[in-house]
Amino acid sequence: MERIYLDHAATTAMDHEVVQAMMPYFTQAFGNASSLHSFGWEAKHALDSARQTIADALNAQTDEIIFTSGGTESNNFALKGIGKGHIITSSIEHPSILKTCRYLNDHGCDVTYLPVDADGMVDPGDVESAINSDTKLISVMHANNEIGTIQPVDEIGAIARDNGIPFHTDAVQSFGKTEIDLQKMNIDILSLSSHKIYGPKGIG
Repeated sequence: MERIYLDHAATTAMDHEVVQAMMPYFTQAFGNASSLHSFGWEAKHALDSARQTIADALNAQTDEIIFTSGGTESNNFALKGIGKGHIITSSIEHPSILKTCRYLNDHGCDVTYLPVDADGMVDPGDVESAINSDTKLISVMHANNEIGTIQPVDEIGAIARDNGIPFHTDAVQSFGKTEIDLQKMNIDILSLSSHKIYGPKGIG
């Protein structure tokens, strides 16, 4: 019986073109990108090229692109990097955000979980009302992984920027499906994962 896969929002198979593009780096151009010889230079060039491609897609600078093991590590990196302080997030974030916020709350951080309406939308006014003098980060996902709601991240980002607070959004579910411009959307930190867009697992 032929199986039909209908769960691409959860993960995707690697596209044939992606497999072909990666194959040389498993067998031929396998050098350490930090090594000071031709094998290393070749790997470094490939890494820099990949970083440039992602930066161009997001309207970012190449030195702003940090590779991780996936969306979960990226989200942890964003949240745990603030130190102690107040975090604002929504009540329907991905578990990698909610569980990390609970951990941080147990270790000296104060976390505000914003409610959502019947459509799963965060009210930007609630974000602004939740800000206090100790707020160190606002984190609201771009597209929800279960109900598909696309949050008004540009408005939330503008509020964060007006108040001098870094804004993080988990865009794992939306990248490649809708346009993302870090500058226009006032996003300071953004999480991605390649396995959602026909890339390999283990890269964020």
